[in-house]
Amino acid sequence: MSRDYHKPTKFPSGMFEAFEGGMDPAESSRIAHETARALLSRVRADPDPGIIDRLIRFTDEHGIDTIAELWSHATSRSLPGSLWRIYLLRLLIRQDPHMCGVIFQRGTEELSTIDPVVAGAAAPTGPGEIIELADRILRGVFEGDFTIALERAAAYCRVSAAGATSIADDLESTEPQRATELTRRAVRYAQFARDLTSAARLWRLDSLD
Repeated sequence: MSRDYHKPTKFPSGMFEAFEGGMDPAESSRIAHETARALLSRVRADPDPGIIDRLIRFTDEHGIDTIAELWSHATSRSLPGSLWRIYLLRLLIRQDPHMCGVIFQRGTEELSTIDPVVAGAAAPTGPGEIIELADRILRGVFEGDFTIALERAAAYCRVSAAGATSIADDLESTEPQRATELTRRAVRYAQFARDLTSAARLWRLDSLD
């Protein structure tokens, strides 16, 4: 990743749709796991509100590059892979809270599951509500029950996958390119939901590394 940026790096939403966790060299994998464990254990052992606030705002001030270098290639169902996904979801929300709110709200109308309740966004869900949800999910990583943070993120992804699919269906005949983009986003949301759900299960078993 380039280090030439002096402002937070914008993360095009298309990179989210195309994102795939990848295999990484052994040394990079070791660093990813060690930094994730060290960060989480240190902050959760002494959850200072000021430190947590800075961690939540990190990508707002510095961009996604540093976190991507550390964790983006970690396996999907690992501690660094899970942290990367939650940071990435929050960044996507903050860069386009209107569209993310629209997608989530549509998902709540499409689903008859408990997922909207688990995710915990205020209803109706607009830009302000979806930003607040993203911050609360990330804050939950560093304080409270980490399993709940993972499950809330997974629920958010399932609701958003349903919403993106529904909107894509509406646009299929009039805006096929946009419909395709939303379909890809729905697929990625669904994959993230599966990854985060598995990570929550592994964390309960003390097996998320």
